[in-house]
Amino acid sequence: MILYLKVIHLTFAFAWFAALFYLPRLFVYHSQASDEISNERFKTMELRLYRGIMTPAALLTLVFGLWLTAYQWTIYTSSTWFWLKVACVFLLFGFHGMCGRMCRDFANDRNTRTHVFYRWFNELPLVLLVAILLLAIVKPF
Repeated sequence: MILYLKVIHLTFAFAWFAALFYLPRLFVYHSQASDEISNERFKTMELRLYRGIMTPAALLTLVFGLWLTAYQWTIYTSSTWFWLKVACVFLLFGFHGMCGRMCRDFANDRNTRTHVFYRWFNELPLVLLVAILLLAIVKPF
């Protein structure tokens, strides 16, 4: 049962990360759009990605991650690597929330950031992904 839960958890985590990588890239292009047709198209793409894929994938990743954790609660909670991973996941949810706020800013034509900002912002989920993978696989602490 645990292996099936891991597969489901990782499947939703991959979907979540795909969206976390793609949405800021859309922000890069949206911040450079100058015509109304492109602007409206990006608004639609961003909101559909955020609401239709990214948020459900994040919630399902969390649900199945908690379910997995419940099976070996005492082992996980006594491990430093686990709590560091949880901290990274909280940061990831913070990033997710920032993306939602940026979607609303774009949807309401209130974006004030440049494409350069979004290019750097786009790199943050990769840093968290590497940290989470190192902690979960290598378990250095």
